[in-house]
Amino acid sequence: MSQTRYMLFCGAGAALASVAAITAFARVEGREAVRPVNASSHWLWGDDDARTAEADLARTGVGGTTNVLAGMMWGALFGLHVHRSRPEPAEMVRDGVVLGALAGLLDYGLLPRRLSPGWELALSGRSVVLSMGAMAAGAVLGGLAAQAAEEDVD
Repeated sequence: MSQTRYMLFCGAGAALASVAAITAFARVEGREAVRPVNASSHWLWGDDDARTAEADLARTGVGGTTNVLAGMMWGALFGLHVHRSRPEPAEMVRDGVVLGALAGLLDYGLLPRRLSPGWELALSGRSVVLSMGAMAAGAVLGGLAAQAAEEDVD
């Protein structure tokens, strides 16, 4: 159960933090909060449709699901690492920075553009980078929570 706990806690932390970040940064930039969520549906609908500023099941549902599943995937991978390596909190933060860098490199450097998160369609480059960082921070917080829950069980 411990490995599953780490994967779920880190995955949920990463998913929640990334969605919270992209919607908050959209508002800070004067855009509708739903735009970067919709932008993540670009893999299915294309860039023009994904720029929609209105909430609907097709774009917001697909984009939201895409964001949550991607965050859960990155977080679950991080949770596996944390469960196996048992890092100290400072080491976990370091590893979270690496996670954010790897996610950004893969999502925006190595994968075909159609498979990227699409956040750049609705956010500035700075907000995209900060949102990747938020995703990693959420995974770290999930890892710390999983460690604390494990200590409570022991």
